[in-house]
Parts: sequence; C-alpha cells; structure tokens
Amino acid sequence: MDTTFERKYKDKEGTVEWFTPPEITQSLGYFDLDPCTRTDAPFSHAKNIFTLQDNGLNQIWEGRVWCNPPYGAKETPKWLEKLSEHGDGVALIFARTETKMFFNYIWERADAVMFIKGRVKFYTPEGKQGQPAGAPSCLVAYGSKNVMSLENSNIKGKIIYL
Repeated sequence: MDTTFERKYKDKEGTVEWFTPPEITQSLGYFDLDPCTRTDAPFSHAKNIFTLQDNGLNQIWEGRVWCNPPYGAKETPKWLEKLSEHGDGVALIFARTETKMFFNYIWERADAVMFIKGRVKFYTPEGKQGQPAGAPSCLVAYGSKNVMSLENSNIKGKIIYL
C-alpha cells in the first residue's frame, strides 16, 4: 500500500501533519469546536479549538464538533469514542471498514457514513494542497443534523444510513 502520503510531510517535531481541505468543512456548515488542531493551522474549521497542548480528549466538548483526528490504530479510536459519546459532530477518517475501531465506534454508534468519491487531497501546514491520500476517506456523522449536513453538502460520495 502507498503510505508516502502519510509520511511525506514531517514538521520540526518529527510528526506528520496534514490538514482538512477547507471546502469539506465549508460544505458541511458551521462547527462550534475542533478538538484536535493546531493554532498555526492554515485553516480554521470551527469557532473554538483545542490543540495538542490542550489535550482535547481531556476537555469538555460543547456544541457541534468537527473532528479530523490524529490518524493511526492507537489514536483515531480514542477520538471516535469521545465523539460518539458526545453525539453531535462529524469526523473525517480513513475508510478502514474492517477495523475494530469501525465496528465499535461507527457501525454501532454513528448515524451515517459518507464514503467520499476519490481520494482527499489534504493540505500542508503552509496551506499547500498535497497529493491524493494513500487510502479512501469517509465522513462519519453523529446526530441527525449532521446526517442532514452530509445530505445537503456538495461533497461527492455515497451516504450509508446506520
């Protein structure tokens, strides 16, 4: 599998950083909180943010949440668990439908999943669009108004109602 997308850009701390294309969140509407971003992110996706230093997993989430969590088998499930418990938000993750994470926090708890047509082109911290991701992506909706936001978006893909 091509994982060069996931490893190609490393910041000065040696972490891989890719950011959500703004057209995705703009198409989904207003978000109150992005619990896992950086203060120097090239785009803002919500009114309020938590950074790595804030440790968004340990914070109280309020309102409609946008969540593009840290990717990986150890990190992503933590964020999906918190979002599923919060019950009001949308997550952007790789569409790894066979994983324990998908069964525990999406198939059993989400209200809908939109499988995005084509590969997402994430952005670097400098705001430059990268190459297509190394895997397909999906948007996971928790709560009926978030399902409606998927339905009313101009994002190309297929929605599965759960």
